[in-house]
Amino acid sequence: MSSLVREPATPSVASRLFAVTGTSGRYPPVLSALLLLPLLLLLFFSFLYPVGRMLVGSLFDPDFTLDNYVRMFVEPLYLKVLLRTLWIAFATTLCAFLLGYPVAYAMARAGGRLTLCIAACVLIPLWTSVLVRSYAWIILLQRNGILNNILTETGILEQPLRLIYTEGAVMIAMTHVLMPFMILPIYGALRTIPKELPQAAANLGAGVFAIFFKVTLPLSLPGVFAGTLMTFILALGFYVTPAMVGGPQTMMMATLIGQQTTVLFNWPFAGALATVLLVVTLVLTFIFRRVLATFGGFANV
Repeated sequence: MSSLVREPATPSVASRLFAVTGTSGRYPPVLSALLLLPLLLLLFFSFLYPVGRMLVGSLFDPDFTLDNYVRMFVEPLYLKVLLRTLWIAFATTLCAFLLGYPVAYAMARAGGRLTLCIAACVLIPLWTSVLVRSYAWIILLQRNGILNNILTETGILEQPLRLIYTEGAVMIAMTHVLMPFMILPIYGALRTIPKELPQAAANLGAGVFAIFFKVTLPLSLPGVFAGTLMTFILALGFYVTPAMVGGPQTMMMATLIGQQTTVLFNWPFAGALATVLLVVTLVLTFIFRRVLATFGGFANV
């Protein structure tokens, strides 16, 4: 009895383009592109297209010109605002690191309900509106605010201090608002450090400070890098808190850009300011990444 032998069916073009190949579940290029298409469209219309329009608008007013960029560096006011923005962002990042690292360390090393309590103290302010938190600092720091009333009623001061509308007030308020962005990445890095490593260092005779600076801190540098970078970039472009707590005397770049667009309607110059701020941010990010990769001992950060 003869048996019929069927030739294997030739896969269609569609099956070859969209079939998952291999045992590792790899997707073909066409299907991968389709899966990434929504994200790419979102990135294009929400970031690349506005940034491109901003750059073109700052260079063509209506003809090609560099007057907007020259104006920023020729007039001392705008250069002073840029330097103040960099200084406040750096100081805020440093304060957030110095205050946030112990909190992240306590979260990583504590157990049970204490960890949940610390996490709640970190996350609940993060869920609160930035406007509300900034207004709370105005209530605390204003001339007739809570802090000045305590200092004058207890006899420590005779006259209220000028706490609001200063660079110090802006740094304090921004540190409070941005501290969760420093704490959470450091906490994630500290959680990945095996507890046996500090114990082994202690068994070998290392002290508390030696264990921290030679074991814990180097191994947590990826989290420190992520938190520092995130905090610094957010501080450079912060708008609400400096505008409310700082006022016109401590104006930062974001406030200046908002003033140029909403008050003066000078969109080309605002685009130039935003472009310069973006370039400075990218350059500082690259430099910080290279420095950390060189001195941190890991080149793939």
